[in-house]
Amino acid sequence: MPILHAVVLGIVQGLTEFLPVSSSGHLILVRWLFGWDELTGDAATAFDVAVHVGTLVGATAYLRRDVATCATAALAPLLGRGPLGTDGRVGWSLALSAVPAGIVGVAAGDALRGSDRIALVAVALIVFGLLLGASDRWAERRAQSDFGPWHAVLMGAGQALALQPGVSRAGVTMTVARSLGYSREAAVRLAFLMSLPVIAGAGVYGLLGLSVPEPLWPALAAGAGSSLVTGWAAVWATTKIAARTGMGPFVAYRVLAGAAVLALLATGLR
Repeated sequence: MPILHAVVLGIVQGLTEFLPVSSSGHLILVRWLFGWDELTGDAATAFDVAVHVGTLVGATAYLRRDVATCATAALAPLLGRGPLGTDGRVGWSLALSAVPAGIVGVAAGDALRGSDRIALVAVALIVFGLLLGASDRWAERRAQSDFGPWHAVLMGAGQALALQPGVSRAGVTMTVARSLGYSREAAVRLAFLMSLPVIAGAGVYGLLGLSVPEPLWPALAAGAGSSLVTGWAAVWATTKIAARTGMGPFVAYRVLAGAAVLALLATGLR
């Protein structure tokens, strides 16, 4: 795999993992547009794991204070350091939110990840973009501290839908959160925090029984490095954009991108 391809795909993965526009969908579309089909089987899986690990490290670095606060508070009762407070409840709820995606990923992940038909990816971009825009009109009546087990299950179930490329893990989680009345800031941060255990779990699961060709390691390192930097930037950018303008720019992009892909398919230009 050429290093340039690895860097470009790492940048795409890092940016689109946390912008609510679907990283898996964009990786499929970029490969389709440029004809980059050099990786298959274990090599393709290894690269996907590498760039996801990069985004995981970048996002964790940005959200390190939230992660440390929730983890410390959640473990406090087990370590005899006090009762379970609000931050602890949020921490355990974040862990619970990963269960639906984990179950679906193990039971049907291969089948869903195989749903990479270009038209289906484009339609998912449009449909779930419009749902994100509709949910963003709901009144804001909840903060991050209101996050509990029931909402964790609902948002986790939504997150499981993102196994279909084009849906977007961040986007669908924000959609459910906004529909439940969470503020934009809370919806964005919860979506990011919820994604961390899922990405980590998917990475570990993807590595099971995986054989990585030695010549691929430079490309893996390049892809992981570029996704780390852009993943950090995407968390920062999404937080700022959502707070200032709402989800409108992301919705517009998703609809235009999906429509452009469908137009290319319809005209036979690609």
